[in-house]
Amino acid sequence: MEHVAALTAELLETDRTAGARRAAPAALRAVCSVECAASAGRPLRTASAAERSALMELFEVAAWILFDAEQHGTSRRLSRRALALARTLPEESRSVELLVLSVLCLQAAHLGRPADSLRMSSSVLARRDLPGRVAAVFHVREARAQAQLRRRQGAVRSLTTARELLADGPSERDPSWTWWFDRAELDGHHGLALADLGDLDGAASLLHGATAAGDAPAYRSLFSTELASVLARAGAWRDTDALLSGLVESVPDIGSVRALGALVRTVRLIERGPRVPRALRDTGRDLAEALREESRPDPRVPCGPAAVRWSPGSATRPCEEGL
Repeated sequence: MEHVAALTAELLETDRTAGARRAAPAALRAVCSVECAASAGRPLRTASAAERSALMELFEVAAWILFDAEQHGTSRRLSRRALALARTLPEESRSVELLVLSVLCLQAAHLGRPADSLRMSSSVLARRDLPGRVAAVFHVREARAQAQLRRRQGAVRSLTTARELLADGPSERDPSWTWWFDRAELDGHHGLALADLGDLDGAASLLHGATAAGDAPAYRSLFSTELASVLARAGAWRDTDALLSGLVESVPDIGSVRALGALVRTVRLIERGPRVPRALRDTGRDLAEALREESRPDPRVPCGPAAVRWSPGSATRPCEEGL
């Protein structure tokens, strides 16, 4: 399974540096190649524990990438496969199961199903003896769902608990996959929760702090684009213009399809907003054109498992042949 582990490591690096739009085609190819090899040779059910663990991690990483690429059907199927494999492993090898569940919680909230997200996150938090950083991740997932359900007190309580757990620092019990959960990650999700609760000033402050962090995974462009949406919702037109002016030229480099979707929503807010300054309307038109340009298919890339298409209208319709 060294080949599978190498594929997973390569996907992680591509996703971290370039984002899901660039990593998704490779993720689809990797999953297809592994499944084709399994169908031509030894079935997965007869694989060793080490082989199943490597496959579980590949499916989990691919599921995350395809989630951020807004390819939700394929992402969920891969998450289910990862969970099924995890539950065949010895207890000490199953920590990635919790990472899969954390992505499923986030995905449910992103797709407008906060009750499902809350049910999953609360179920994990009911487990005994969770490592501190893992518990913090699920308290954040719980808070995001509660915020969408307009349960302010519960959301604030969950976020406070997550912040206290993160302040305790890393421990030897924290699994390696929690490396990405840091102060900037927490601030970003805290800001998004406050935005759902209608506290736009508080949301803007936290999202600004999250975007100001140094070297970060590519998916965190989401916090910058969501900040623009929050500023537009608040009618802070000058700040919105300043932020969007800097984002227009960076649109081709944004690797998160979720982030591009947030920019689409911001453009619509500008188009429909009352008393929007002319300069900001001009910036909005420039941004809309940049987004349209990114949505046009590259004629050099054929439609199929290797292609990732994005449309400002939906941002969710991939080519999924073979999966």
